Amino acid sequence: MSGNYGLVSTAEDYTHFMPMLINGGTRDGVRILGLKTVRYMTSDQIGSVRGPIYAPGPGYGFGLGVTVRLTDGQTPYPGSVGDYGWADAAGRIFWVDPKEDLTTVLIAQRFGGWVHYNRVIRTLVYQSLDR
Repeated sequence: MSGNYGLVSTAEDYTHFMPMLINGGTRDGVRILGLKTVRYMTSDQIGSVRGPIYAPGPGYGFGLGVTVRLTDGQTPYPGSVGDYGWADAAGRIFWVDPKEDLTTVLIAQRFGGWVHYNRVIRTLVYQSLDR
């Protein structure tokens, strides 16, 4: 059994959840998660441990429920060191980039092929930034 089977969420849920994450655990002035909890959740928890098929790819580690960018230059995705998120098998891609004050979510219903779409969507989002 895997933790990502059977989880259900909506686009509206993400519009509440992601700003809370980027604001260190607060949403509309209300503390939902402790700041240290968010920092722990979005920090690499596995160090150098890697399996034969390491899904996030080079430059990423795993936090608690998210992948975390550890370095620049190794990953094929645009972003910043410290960005974090998830791309699941069924079509949800989300990431938070605290350095850019950016949250992004794409929700579609399609199994497989998300490595390509994740790369394309991230590239388009970062190309649109005026910084």
